Amino acid sequence: MLFRFATFFIAGFAGLLIVAGLISREYAAWGIIFGVVVWLLWDVWRARIFDSALRAAQGGDALPSYTGWWGNMLDRVRRMLRSKNEEVAASERRMTEFLSAIQASPTGVVLLDAAQRIEWCNQTAAHQLGLDVQRDVLQHIGNLVRQPDFANYLSAGNYDHEVVLAAATSNAQRPIKISVQLHPYGEGRRLMLTRDVTALQLAEAQRRDFVANVSHEIRTPLTVLSGFIETLQNLPLDEAQRNRYLGLMAQQSQRMQALVSDLLTLSRLEGSPVPNATDKVTVKSLLDQCEQDARALMHMEPKLQNHALRLHFGYAQESDEASVILGAQTELLSAAGNLVNNAVRYTPAGGKVDVQWTLLQDGRGELRVMDTGPGIAPEHLPRLTERFYRVDRSRSRETGGTGLGLAITKHVAQRHGGELRIESVVGQGSTFILTIGANRIQPQ
Repeated sequence: MLFRFATFFIAGFAGLLIVAGLISREYAAWGIIFGVVVWLLWDVWRARIFDSALRAAQGGDALPSYTGWWGNMLDRVRRMLRSKNEEVAASERRMTEFLSAIQASPTGVVLLDAAQRIEWCNQTAAHQLGLDVQRDVLQHIGNLVRQPDFANYLSAGNYDHEVVLAAATSNAQRPIKISVQLHPYGEGRRLMLTRDVTALQLAEAQRRDFVANVSHEIRTPLTVLSGFIETLQNLPLDEAQRNRYLGLMAQQSQRMQALVSDLLTLSRLEGSPVPNATDKVTVKSLLDQCEQDARALMHMEPKLQNHALRLHFGYAQESDEASVILGAQTELLSAAGNLVNNAVRYTPAGGKVDVQWTLLQDGRGELRVMDTGPGIAPEHLPRLTERFYRVDRSRSRETGGTGLGLAITKHVAQRHGGELRIESVVGQGSTFILTIGANRIQPQ
């Protein structure tokens, strides 16, 4: 500011000296006015340059350098612009990070304006609803999602609850369900959230089926027991009839006991940590026990006596017999026993059950249980390991199964780093393949 006043007075004094020296001292006052006018014109010229620089500048660093009062002002403007640019850049970075986070979210997000047109959506919502993130901007959401349930939900205006729709990628082989809910915000705008609820609905359906199946499986023997008890209490029976009824009652009680035992086993497998890798089970002892139990089953079950069933246990190589599994003996025996006993029960007279243990090249162990039974239709194979799922309910009850054996076997395989695979051809037989993870196999 002092420099500005100094140049102002210097310009006036210079004009006075110039006019007084060149023209006359009588016009000295005009010289002062001349000097001031020249200074003002020079100042206005600098102000125009300053204004042009401000208009053309994109950031604080683009401003030219000046001295004096205008230079100080430019410095202040430069600092202000640089600070604002940094704030804008930081805001843009935060916005980019926020949008990236929403883009990566497993929850679909769609922003609708007051006219229910799409302003923005992430890839999850686009995939679930069949939208195009660029093409469908400013398109009415009702024209793109045409399912009647969503149309009714959108027109009703009550968004306190969600609506479940079929996803755009859903089909008969792989049905996918998504929940959609709108949340009003701002001036008439709406936030639409979508999420995949296929697993939740499947779990809920399995829970309902599980409760219904358990109730049904327990109610049937209870009804039989209740009827026989009432008969024994109210009717005079001879010794043979009484023994027959007591035998049937014992059979039904054993069926309930087996069901409860399998339910407890399945619950323990699902709720306990994986088996300790320090526990060791020899494959030979495992298969020997399975063979002993299978032959005892053939001897004790009336339907299997005189069955003429060929039962063979073996190893792919002689050295495989000495391999060791690191895991829980009771779980492994239950899993292998379920497969062998099922094969024995379902293989008709004159058939063959072949059990073989193999060490694979990748270090995993594989137990194959092959039978010559009736086989299983392809549509049943994906659901065989579900709880209580039966291909033929009447036949399963005749063989004494609880419907939980394969579910238990699948859980045991997973807890030992493996899996359960099923191959079958109708009329030719089935093969159940139980694999154990390489980290659980200790070859000898």
